[in-house]
This record gives sequence, structure tokens and C-alpha cells, in this order.
Amino acid sequence: MVDLAEYHLPLLDEPVPAAIGAYAMPHTRHWAEKITTYDGFVFVTPEYNHSLPAALKNAIDYLFSEWNDKAAGFVSYGLHGGVRAAEHLRLTLAEVKVACVRSQVALNLFTDFDLPDIQQPGRLTPATHHEAILERMLDEVVDWSEALGALRAGRRP
Repeated sequence: MVDLAEYHLPLLDEPVPAAIGAYAMPHTRHWAEKITTYDGFVFVTPEYNHSLPAALKNAIDYLFSEWNDKAAGFVSYGLHGGVRAAEHLRLTLAEVKVACVRSQVALNLFTDFDLPDIQQPGRLTPATHHEAILERMLDEVVDWSEALGALRAGRRP
């Protein structure tokens, strides 16, 4: 599990674009080292103002080649299941060459969480139908991660 809060990434502060790969800041190099270790990802994201949170977009923008030729799936949540956040995330990840799988878990704040007071921590209480979707999404991420392995290794399949 990767928690963005543990990386303390300020608003993007690299002097050159990530595609150049010349990271000047220690926090960027630390972040790059972590992302490099993975072949695929499952992003868990809320929907915030009809999109993904700024901190997540910022973290993606910091890097380029470290994301390339990997797979991603999504667990989103929000008033409408966080689907708009996931759609914006798909567009963002496409630009850094991440293959996003089709299946997605979309959790609704009203039906998949016990939130008696929106200002207090609640409890995740997902509907049972999410389990099969989650399993399918995880299988897709693994399959795509393995299939893209040849590209990550620098050879064509």
C-alpha cells in the first residue's frame, strides 16, 4: 500500500518536465523509487468536485517513465460512486502510458458506507455485489501487468 501522505509531495516543484527524467528534488527521487517497484496499481480515490483529488493528480504529474507500461484499476467513492474521479484519473494516466482496466468498483457514500455524521469517521459497509467486481478488476490488473512486462523490459512481446 502506498499512502501519498507519507511522501510529503509539495505542489509540483521540479524545474523541468517529468518526461525529461532529470529529477532535481529529493522528494521526487524518493517518490520515483517507490513507483518504480510496482508493475500495476489499484488506485483508491474519492471524487472531489467532480474529479480526482489535487494531491493524487500532483503525485502522478511528478513522474513519467516510472508509470509507463503498467496497469491500473480503480476503487472510487463519492455521492455517485466516484465515477467522475475515475474517468478523470483514466485520462491522466493515459498520458503517462498506464493501461487502465475496464472493471471498476464504485462505492456510493449513501449505500456502501455507514456515515451517521458526515463530519465523523464512518464505516465501510460495501454491498455484496462489489466483491465479484473487485475480484474481476484485480484479475484484470494482474493480467495486464503481466502482459505489459515485455514492454517494461524493453522488448516487444
